[in-house]
Amino acid sequence: MGFFSAIKKLWTPREADAPTAPAAEPAAAPQDNATATPEPAVPDTPSIPGAPVAQDAPWRDELARALRQSEPRLSVWLGHVLAGVDEADDTLWERLRFLFAALETPGAEAEAFIADFRRWLAAMDYRYVSDFRSELQYRLALALDLEDEEDERNRLFLKLTEGLARTREQITGRIDALLASHGRIDATFWEELEEILIMADVGFEPAMQLTGRLKERARKAGTDDPAAFRDLLREELQDIFRAPRRIAAVTPPEVVLMIGVNGVGKTTTIAKLAHRARMQGKKVLIAAADTFRAAAIEQLEVWAGRVGADFHAKSAGSDPAAVAFEAMDVALAGGYDIVFVDTAGRLHTKVNLMEELHKIRRILERKHPGAPHRSILVIDATTGQNALSQTKLFNEACGVDEIVLTKLDGTAKGGIVVAVAMQFGIPITFVGLGEKMEDLRPFDGGDFALALLGVGREKDEHS
Repeated sequence: MGFFSAIKKLWTPREADAPTAPAAEPAAAPQDNATATPEPAVPDTPSIPGAPVAQDAPWRDELARALRQSEPRLSVWLGHVLAGVDEADDTLWERLRFLFAALETPGAEAEAFIADFRRWLAAMDYRYVSDFRSELQYRLALALDLEDEEDERNRLFLKLTEGLARTREQITGRIDALLASHGRIDATFWEELEEILIMADVGFEPAMQLTGRLKERARKAGTDDPAAFRDLLREELQDIFRAPRRIAAVTPPEVVLMIGVNGVGKTTTIAKLAHRARMQGKKVLIAAADTFRAAAIEQLEVWAGRVGADFHAKSAGSDPAAVAFEAMDVALAGGYDIVFVDTAGRLHTKVNLMEELHKIRRILERKHPGAPHRSILVIDATTGQNALSQTKLFNEACGVDEIVLTKLDGTAKGGIVVAVAMQFGIPITFVGLGEKMEDLRPFDGGDFALALLGVGREKDEHS
């Protein structure tokens, strides 16, 4: 249940609301307000208890018309709301309240959203709309459950395309040269393709495996035309990244065990995942079970405060399993929806670290049967082949359910995404494309394949 859980429908213009239609005569007020059935329309005044509203604000009628006449897309609505607003002031909050009321949002939920966003602006010292517009739209998309809306997917695809620019130069540029230099797909073609994939950090074994699968796909298609190769590769990548369906239902609280070596961005990834959960209306607890790394507890506590999650920790050097034990008591007693348990990231070759992870898992299971419900491994895309060895060791030692791949933006080693998916078959659920909260985005294998090959989503969807 998110901030906007009570919304049953999104705004759509009615035929009776043509731009040139004269204003209707005021209807007589019904005698019994409890039985009145008002038709859905942008309200003249948002009915949000406790919210200061300027009844005669000149922008009110203009915004009402703009919302009525616009297509039902979040970015379009927000564009109308922010028109003429340059900074975070009373005008911005009034216009946001007007939008919330137009969407029939419960007043308490709307005010909670605004208050939370204002706290974030103060913490980040942001004042101008240009600094926070993208974050505002991201939060609204999560709260409104509109992240799968086409407009949001296009925003993500653009971000993904930008993040894969250097990797695309390594792979696509060389593939273009390969296609231009061969009149047909032959043995030499496949050998050169293997070299290209290895250079892009796909790795030797995955490169051989991918080449073999592409050979078989070309054989079944009955083609040796280089012009058909790009489509063959796109289709193969989309098959590789197709994640199996899994049962997501759990008995609350959902417990997520975060694992990974130091330096991969695990702390900020926890913060970003907690932020997403918070914006979806969940009550979040972060447990600091990495009690050995210097300043790890303090850093995680700062991030928890920034995203509005609750935090549980013991002193540095404490038994990590004891932290997990106490955190589960807090979560069960406090009615939390989700718990993120941080763990130590000392050298992954150390046996005692793996034993520690086993102990934490046993404690979680004992306190809350079925926990941990997910074990998420965070790996750094810039480390290339080292990411494969980390995935192998953690998966063998304690099991990995999902992978979050960080620092994908700006790396030329994005081919590691292909290698991880092929070698382990573990779903990649999120990718990090920057430092902002909104830059941790759900991984879509089809979009990744298109962005890697420099193909637009609209072109592919209509081909």
